[in-house]
Amino acid sequence: MLLLLGLTAVTSATALVLGLLSWAPDPPEPARPLTLAEGERLAALRVTNLRDLRAGVRVTAGVDATRIELVGWVDWSRSLLYLDVGGPGAGAERGLLQRAGSVLVIRPDPAAVPTPAAPPLVPPADRWRLHRLMPGASLVPVLDLLLGLAADRPDAAPAAPGSAARWIARDTMAGGPVDLLQAPLLTGTPAAGSTTAGSTAAGSTTAGSTAAQVPGSGSAGAEPDGQTRYWLDQDARLHKLVTRLPGVGPVTVTLHRADRPTLRPVDALGGRPGLPRALTDAEQRRLDRLPARLRAQGGAAVTLTAPTGTDTNLRGAGWLSWTTRTAYLAVADLGVPDRRTLVRRDAAGLARADLPAAAGGGGTAEAPGRPPLAPPAGPWRVSRSVGDDVGRLVDAAVAAGSVGPRGAAVRIREDVTAGRTVDVVEVGSAGARLRYWVDRDGSLRRLELHTSGKAWAQLDLQPAAVPRLAPVPRPAAKPRPGAR
Repeated sequence: MLLLLGLTAVTSATALVLGLLSWAPDPPEPARPLTLAEGERLAALRVTNLRDLRAGVRVTAGVDATRIELVGWVDWSRSLLYLDVGGPGAGAERGLLQRAGSVLVIRPDPAAVPTPAAPPLVPPADRWRLHRLMPGASLVPVLDLLLGLAADRPDAAPAAPGSAARWIARDTMAGGPVDLLQAPLLTGTPAAGSTTAGSTAAGSTTAGSTAAQVPGSGSAGAEPDGQTRYWLDQDARLHKLVTRLPGVGPVTVTLHRADRPTLRPVDALGGRPGLPRALTDAEQRRLDRLPARLRAQGGAAVTLTAPTGTDTNLRGAGWLSWTTRTAYLAVADLGVPDRRTLVRRDAAGLARADLPAAAGGGGTAEAPGRPPLAPPAGPWRVSRSVGDDVGRLVDAAVAAGSVGPRGAAVRIREDVTAGRTVDVVEVGSAGARLRYWVDRDGSLRRLELHTSGKAWAQLDLQPAAVPRLAPVPRPAAKPRPGAR
């Protein structure tokens, strides 16, 4: 019996060894044209992204010294990006970045480590500035690509006879099994003449755009034949994309579909999203009583944060008196840190004077000091009109909360500033929008203006005793001819 069992074991082992030596894996399935179902899934890719609202994203673009790396999130439903920018080619954009539609703001951090990490979910409140990417910057097409990966209708199916789209292989990613497909780049491109007002000089794409690159017309790809590769699951969800962009080089986009927190735009982009509604009776009464309450309060110390134009970023500090209907601020431009513009608004109009920083209140460009109480003699320019965005914002603040006809205001959301809970109330038309941040005691804590640069400027108000604000020096009257 033992001998028989031994012979059986030897025979089985010999058969197993011979089988292993003669075994060969099944050959991989060869690449082939897409089936109709695969083509429909690829065509629905951008609609699926828009339906899923948002995803975590990691991008590597370019090679060697020009390589940039992005980590963060994309919200296709609101055309919003929130990214940490790093890599050797990051340049002036190294740090945090947010883009809403065509408006781009950055929080530069030149000392940041080269490898980016996920940004904080609650973005820092300070040091954000409106930024204009230079034409030809490699970051422009990469950001456009991310926002262009969503649309409100399917693209043309790329599985037509003669199409270059192909099924390559099966793969597995963190989200599960996927198909690796190869096809021209399907991404939104701005339609001729449809660029949003206020867009950057390099152009932009808004999420949800239905203008798509027709399959077969792509001129850039990850492969020698000019195609892009998509890692797509059975529900038409994109997990990875590899392509090549002109002026950038190879680009790899990895999407983390389960990482999809609600994103908070920074103040310059309008702050947290809300659910606009009509005012309640209590909110309307607080708004109606605002002018009288501000006049009784007397005045406030004010701080200005104003992204204006295409890439102008202003900071300011000073006082505002509702008793005398006067405002007086020292304003710094981050692009010209050694200069200050003194701004005074009173019954005579709006006056400005440009001075060296030391003579205009000192401080830093990011946090300028308050203006000298005795306005210095100098070339003051006086205008009866409010002029630019800063003039409009200051003029609205001095108007003591006169928000227009009853019923014209809309409550945007509840928020918090300086430790106080406020209702954010918006008034005005699309071209002249103002937001009043009114606390539950009926005091105005912040006034916001939608600027010509499509960003939001803030004037924060802290109740304070306001010193006497002397008038600006007036030029001596010229003697009349013949007068003695």
